[in-house]
Amino acid sequence: MADVLKGKVVIVTGAGRGVGAEIAKLAAAEGARVVVNDLGVSQAGEGTSLGPAEEIVQAIRAAGGEAIADGSNIGNWEGAHALFGNAMKVFGDVDAIVNNAGILRDTIFHKMSKEEWDAVVQVNLSGCFYVARAAAPHFKDKQKGSYVHMTSTSGLIGNFGQSNYAAAKNGVAALSKSIALDMQRFGVRSNAIAPFAFTRMVSSIPDTPENAERNRLNRMMTADKIAPFVVALCGDGAKDVTGQVFGIRRNEIFLFSQPRPIRSVHAGEGWTPQSCLDRALPALRKSFHTLDRSSDVFTWEPV
Repeated sequence: MADVLKGKVVIVTGAGRGVGAEIAKLAAAEGARVVVNDLGVSQAGEGTSLGPAEEIVQAIRAAGGEAIADGSNIGNWEGAHALFGNAMKVFGDVDAIVNNAGILRDTIFHKMSKEEWDAVVQVNLSGCFYVARAAAPHFKDKQKGSYVHMTSTSGLIGNFGQSNYAAAKNGVAALSKSIALDMQRFGVRSNAIAPFAFTRMVSSIPDTPENAERNRLNRMMTADKIAPFVVALCGDGAKDVTGQVFGIRRNEIFLFSQPRPIRSVHAGEGWTPQSCLDRALPALRKSFHTLDRSSDVFTWEPV
């Protein structure tokens, strides 16, 4: 290994399994001291256990690395601050945060319950804010720090039955950009990554005929493929990279576009509802986006 993170302290949320576990192990292999955060709930969101986090910590230590397990609930303000406080207490510093923790509660929009909405937004979006916010004063004071937040093409592009997850993950991309803007003058950077990987969370996507092809492709993409780029963004070698949205799909790395005006119309006399219908919409319609899903955009097999 090249010791890309030598001497760094990295917090990885949702690191007891899947993508987070692979990031934590590679960060440690690259020289970081790692806080492996995981609530250890079941796939249904029930119960808590430090077991999954402890298992990853033991794997890191067996490979000669340094790590501690943390079972704080990042879905609330107090838990996120407890996580950060634990890292500071044990290691005395934090250099990077990987906001990886997430859950799915897929339901078609017209059947989605308030509980399904609230649970997903609490973990995927609010949890991301809580953890980032807990570290912000320290990063500001030390004039350093890197955030890597997990977004999703479900939000950036779209998918069926995921209005809660899509809204939260699109919010994560916007949050990451706002953090980058607000914290740039303090030497702090923030980027978002949309990972493609078959994990326990992704495996909960219903195995319906509509999802069959999506799930087949997902199974081709392993969690370990996400870790190298995440680790790179945490290190000093990427200190000029901030405010970006990336994608990782097996061995492919993408830079996503961000919304910008693509067409305009003007009426010197102002608009009326009828003139909008007669002139504005016909002129703009040529550039309308279709109702794409992620699979409509990424049409090739993972390479």
